[in-house]
Amino acid sequence: MNLRRSLRDNRGFILFLLSFALFRTAVADWNPIPSGSMRPTLLEGDVVLVNRLAYDLKLPLTDVVLLPLGEPQRGDVVTLSSPAGGTRLIKRIVGLPGDRVAMRDDVLILNGRALAPADRQTSGETVAPGWVVDAVRATEDLGGREHRVQLLPALRARRDFAEITVPASQYFLLGDNRDNSEDSRFIGTVPREKLIGRAHHVLVSADWLGEAGWRMAPRFERWMSAIR
Repeated sequence: MNLRRSLRDNRGFILFLLSFALFRTAVADWNPIPSGSMRPTLLEGDVVLVNRLAYDLKLPLTDVVLLPLGEPQRGDVVTLSSPAGGTRLIKRIVGLPGDRVAMRDDVLILNGRALAPADRQTSGETVAPGWVVDAVRATEDLGGREHRVQLLPALRARRDFAEITVPASQYFLLGDNRDNSEDSRFIGTVPREKLIGRAHHVLVSADWLGEAGWRMAPRFERWMSAIR
């Protein structure tokens, strides 16, 4: 009786929680960035807004597509469920179905054309406490959509792979931090149903690594900034 009374007395709040959970799993979501695999575009401590209806309407809590709504585009930053274990990742689409993708010396080769990064700048990058290496940041152009990438020459990384053709309904994804990212070079191409949604803005951001000399320093300049 107490349980029934409690449910009856709080049914409005319970319905609100259920509606909120449904909204997050089917419509829109936010995703904290725990690693540096998308530097310099996204930083550890960013929280990004994700449009779950950018590509497909799915049965909540599943990968079952109920209705296609839009086509993933080259250059989109997306959240996904990794086909190699289900871990949630965030990466950039660089290869669409039918594209030929290769890499040589950290240069992406798309459909036979080398996308040599421009506007190179070198700065220090902390990859572990007390370990700072040179980081090369440059601009990459994915067919009219420019974004910054980061290369870490001092680290061991997979900088070359032979050309592959992206299968139908699958996508080739890379992290913008090219030498420190678990992406399609390791997990393979990603089926469309594994794409969760498109990340479009940084909601809030805080320096929780202490890069500014203290803990949890807000990065107000990144709040509500568009993701390129």
